[in-house]
Amino acid sequence: MSPAGSRVRKRTSWRVARRVAKLAALGVGLTAMSSAAATALLVGQARAARRVIPLAEAPPPRGDGIYGAKFPGEPITMVVLGDSSAAGYGVHRPRETPGALLATGTSRRLRRPVRLYRYAVVGCLSSGLRPQVDAAVERRPDVAVILIGGNDVTNRTPPAVAVRHLVEAVRRLRAAGAEVVVGTCPDLGAIQPIKPPLRWLARQWSRQMAAAQTMAVVEAGGWTVSLGDLLGPRFAAEPTRMFAWDHFHPSAEGYAIAAAALLPTVLAALGSGAERRTAPLGAAGVRSLPAAAYEAARHAGTEVRGVRVGGRDRGPGGRWAQLRRRRPRFGHPRSGEAEGVLGTAPLDGVTTRPSTVEDRA
Repeated sequence: MSPAGSRVRKRTSWRVARRVAKLAALGVGLTAMSSAAATALLVGQARAARRVIPLAEAPPPRGDGIYGAKFPGEPITMVVLGDSSAAGYGVHRPRETPGALLATGTSRRLRRPVRLYRYAVVGCLSSGLRPQVDAAVERRPDVAVILIGGNDVTNRTPPAVAVRHLVEAVRRLRAAGAEVVVGTCPDLGAIQPIKPPLRWLARQWSRQMAAAQTMAVVEAGGWTVSLGDLLGPRFAAEPTRMFAWDHFHPSAEGYAIAAAALLPTVLAALGSGAERRTAPLGAAGVRSLPAAAYEAARHAGTEVRGVRVGGRDRGPGGRWAQLRRRRPRFGHPRSGEAEGVLGTAPLDGVTTRPSTVEDRA
């Protein structure tokens, strides 16, 4: 190539490079502007949601006490820890709180008295579980139920940080001899005052938190139940009935549905023995723990627990876990009806109309 041709090619290359650089700079600028605009929009929506969703004005009613005192035997000790969803904020009577509903259902199904202690605190983040656990372990609980995660999402706590505190709580409770059932982070995208696009992000953040909680809790020896959008369809169809007065927390009926989803796992945990941790090779519902956590986060009402397959805790994809789809059935089970893997779980002792559930059985 001639020297003149080489000089022309170089000038052309420099012009192309400058044009590409300008376009790249423009693209970066537009992306930054779009991100800033999106952030401003989300911040504005979050502020609007906070104006609509009032702060807790009074603590929820306590439901501590003995349930099913008429039944024989030593009482089962149950502790409830977590945030406002565990405390039952939004209801007015002790019998409508999640702890009371779970204690009533457990007592009726196992025909034994249940002693309930509620340590959940409205507004609690996962980092606030430690003092609750301090108080709970002194009661030597048989089973602990933890509902946590929603406030971590709204406060944008990194999942790794929130989960670290949750795992510490689960391990301490397990070391104290308690079975631990965790209701994972609910789908905040189902809450009406949160509008798109914040609603879409809230749903994504909620699922990420729930999946991280599931993996960590099962590794620590606990059980999880994904709450997800369990109440979402009902909330959308009957918002005045399913939401409490603040349009953010569940109503008494909403809490009853959540308790009905948790009750089968609480019963399974209390009745667990060595065999509960063993699943036959190729059993339905068995996944690697990461796969199980991802699936549970997408399907509300799914129980996840660690199992052994072929005598081993782990396979090529990590720890083994078993999923059970818990579709709550209210009222008494039909004769001969049985629970199966990824099947239905008939319940009694919990009703969609909490006014029919006794404060003390």
